[in-house]
Amino acid sequence: MDLALLGSAAGFALAACGTPGPNNMLLTSSGTRFGYAPTLKLLLGIMLGLQLLMLLTALGLGQLFLLWPPLQWMLKIVGSGYLLWLAWKIGRASPPVAGEEEPGMSWRQGALFQFLNPKSWLMAISAISGFTLAGDGYWLSAAAVLAIFLFFGVITGHVWALFGIHLRRWLQTPRDWRRFNLSMALLTAASVLMIWR
Repeated sequence: MDLALLGSAAGFALAACGTPGPNNMLLTSSGTRFGYAPTLKLLLGIMLGLQLLMLLTALGLGQLFLLWPPLQWMLKIVGSGYLLWLAWKIGRASPPVAGEEEPGMSWRQGALFQFLNPKSWLMAISAISGFTLAGDGYWLSAAAVLAIFLFFGVITGHVWALFGIHLRRWLQTPRDWRRFNLSMALLTAASVLMIWR
C-alpha cells in the first residue's frame, strides 16, 4: 500500500477518533464516574463495534446508504433520538455515593452503540471509500485501514478516559457532580448538531 495513502488514513483516523463526539463523551463520563477498569471495558466494546462496522462497510453494507438515501435519514433520526436520550440520562444522573457500586455501560452496549452512532457510520463509510484501493489491493488496504483505526481509536479513547478519571478529583460536592453531568449531557446533545449539518 502507498505510504502517502497510509499517512492520509492515519491523519483521518486520528482526527475522526480523537475529536469530541458521542464515543469520547461516553468515555470521559465513564472515566469520571466509574474509574479505569469499567471504562477500559467500554473502550474495548466501542472499538470492537467500530471494527465490525468498518468490516461490514468494506463488505458492501456502506453501499446501501448510497443506493437508498432514506436509510441515511432513518439512521440520523434514530441515532439522534438515542443520543438525546443518552444526554438526558447523563444529565439526570445523581452524584456517585461512596461504597455504592453502579454498573457502567457494558462492553456489549458500547459495541452495539456503534450501530446507532451516526459519527461511527460516517467514519466507517468515509474511511473505507476514501482509503482503500481498487482491484487486488482492496482487502489488504481495507485491513490496513481497520488496523489504523484500531490503533488510533485505542490511543485517543484512552486519552478521553484518562481525562475523565483526572477530572474526578475536582468533583468534590454534589453540586460539582451536577454541573459536570449537565456539561457532559450538553456536549453529548450538541454532537447531534454535527450529524445534521
